[in-house]
Order: sequence, then C-alpha cells, then structure tokens
Amino acid sequence: MRPQAPAVVLVSGGLDSATTLAIARDAGLRCFALSVAYGQRHEVELDAARRVVAAVGAEQHRIVSMDLSAFGGSALTDPTIAVPETETEGIPVTYVPARNTVFLSLALAWAETLDARDIFIGVNAVDYSGYPDCRPAFIEAFRALADVATRAGTEGARFKIHAPLIELTKAEIIIRGTALGVDYGQTVSCYQPDRAGRACGRCESCRIRRAGFAAAGVPDPTSYAD
Repeated sequence: MRPQAPAVVLVSGGLDSATTLAIARDAGLRCFALSVAYGQRHEVELDAARRVVAAVGAEQHRIVSMDLSAFGGSALTDPTIAVPETETEGIPVTYVPARNTVFLSLALAWAETLDARDIFIGVNAVDYSGYPDCRPAFIEAFRALADVATRAGTEGARFKIHAPLIELTKAEIIIRGTALGVDYGQTVSCYQPDRAGRACGRCESCRIRRAGFAAAGVPDPTSYAD
C-alpha cells in the first residue's frame, strides 16, 4: 500500500468495520468510507456508521441505498423472520444472501472512479456465524474477479481486497482497535437493537461481542436494553 493512496473502506457501524477503518487510517491511506442502506431492519447501524467515520476520520463518507429486502431470505431484512437467540446449526437465518458480494461490488465501482486499488472489508473467519462470504476463499475469489471485471483491471491494474481481521479472534480485534483509539461505545453490533441503538444482549452477535470484550480484558461499553 502506498501512503496517502486512496482506499475504499466498507463501514457498517459495527465493531469490526470500525477497527478496519482505524487500521486503514493508521496505514496512512486516504480513506473513503462506504456504508450501505440495504433494507436492514436495524437502521440504527447507519447512525453508528456516521459516528464511527466522524470519530476515526475519512476523506468522504457515502451511504448508498441497495434494498436487499426485496429478495428477503434473511432475518436481518425480513421482520417476519425471528432473529435466533440461541445457537443454531449450519448457516443461520441472519445470513443475508450475497451481501458481501454486493457490498464489495459497490466498493469496487467507487474504487475505479477514485483510481483506488485498495478496498477494505471487516470480515472475520474465526469468531463469526459461519457466513460463506466471510471466508478467505471468498476474498481471494473476489480479488480475482475485480481484475477481470473492470476497465482498470484489463488495463493492468491489480486490486487488493484487504481483510485485516479475517484471521483474528474477536478479543484480538478489540485489543487491536483499542490500541488504535477506537471508541467501541459508538458501534452497534446487535442483530436486533432497539430504536435507541441499545443491544438485545441475546442474539449471536451480542454473545460473540460480549465474550470478546471479556476475553480481551477490556470493559464492555455496549449499551444493553436490559
């Protein structure tokens, strides 16, 4: 990565993406933050994304609308599907079909217009819910796609899809972000927060997050509804 080079960073408003933005900023890159209003049932995560970007810093922050609720199939986009509050087998109903493929495609489009070659995404393959689009194989496949699907790629440019958290535990992510000054109290990870942004404390994302702070030995700043 070239210092002061432009980079597109996907920012959801959660713990992982906040850490990823801080890592990109620490690398000296000019960060262009991208958030997506994808029809999620918890709009408060976009408010969290705005707070995160304002605190960590970015050259620009854009929120793009791409309504994946039109297709349904996920508890995060269909309010008639309950968010599980106990462990489930297989890929959970909180998986949003092709979400990270869509997100990275949007990031790639913006990267081309910015003449950027670096794209950051906060996926994690250790403490996660088993989503197929959080695995190293997916990241590598999308990188290869970017090189053949774009004008920049056909002209010889090579894109890099950075997933700096992909092999870290949640505790390691929290320790890294804390060292970079990330205020996790500004983030929202819950799958079903209330309108004030308070976490339920029961969904899988809440359980993983809470265990991560405990393992890291860092006080949990999360605001819980209960």
